[in-house]
Amino acid sequence: MPNVKLKNYFHLHFLVFIAGFTAILGELITIKAVNLVWYRMVMASILMLLYIVIAKVKLRVSPKAIIRFSIAGIIIALHWITFFGAIDEANISIALAMFSTGAFFASFIEPIIYKRTIIWYEIIFGIIVIIGVFIITQSELKYLTGIVLGISSAFFSSLFAVLNGSFLKRNTATVISFYEFLSGVFFISIYIFCFGDGFNADFFNISQSDLGYLFILASVCTTYAFIAAVYVMKVISPYSVVLTYNLEPIYGIMLAVILFPEKEKMSVSFYYGAAIIISVVLLNAALKYKRKLKRSHT
Repeated sequence: MPNVKLKNYFHLHFLVFIAGFTAILGELITIKAVNLVWYRMVMASILMLLYIVIAKVKLRVSPKAIIRFSIAGIIIALHWITFFGAIDEANISIALAMFSTGAFFASFIEPIIYKRTIIWYEIIFGIIVIIGVFIITQSELKYLTGIVLGISSAFFSSLFAVLNGSFLKRNTATVISFYEFLSGVFFISIYIFCFGDGFNADFFNISQSDLGYLFILASVCTTYAFIAAVYVMKVISPYSVVLTYNLEPIYGIMLAVILFPEKEKMSVSFYYGAAIIISVVLLNAALKYKRKLKRSHT
């Protein structure tokens, strides 16, 4: 059993690494964020459906559940659009540093969704996170649009994670994800028709390299990552999984600095601000884990 658990911990860190690599693909893909997310969700929906057919997963859920999943699908689409938009407007480091503020948003969203009281130290951590964001903003004012998009992405991500946590009590992650991807595609399609250029020849005229990166994004970083996380959580507690995923910005920023040293070279103040935000996120996760262990022993 210990060997099985250790193997799953390695698998979990690989999944977190994949999550960090998503930002790298966002930099490599040349099409705009809205189009990118549409392709990602279309491809992921098809791949997820193939898995559902092979694994003989039942898709039948109540109409009420479909509405809930659809709302979550729109939220995850908005998260991805703003995240890749932040990379386009700034760079990977800014997008991931701002993405780390998600823990701050979650500390206020969770009590509303689950009707619990706000923990006192979460308010203090929230203030410290704001200070970290302020330091980054002051030193990287030229990336203000990217910073705003990154923070928006973190908010949508936190809202999605909290909502999804409540869904998992009644349905499997595979079924939930499939309906979320479909609703995301529908939502973006309407947006493209109403506010974009529509599905013209230019929309489907993408390079082979972009197509290849999009397939990796949809297959490895989306479909595989969503399904694999479910299997990992059979051995490792969901809370430990969430705790480990807080390392995503660290992995992503390290990869970005190695692969794109010129574009990702930031001021010293940025790294101070990013270090403050990420440290608070990890400390918050550790304290929550400690509280959970304490409750389980009482």
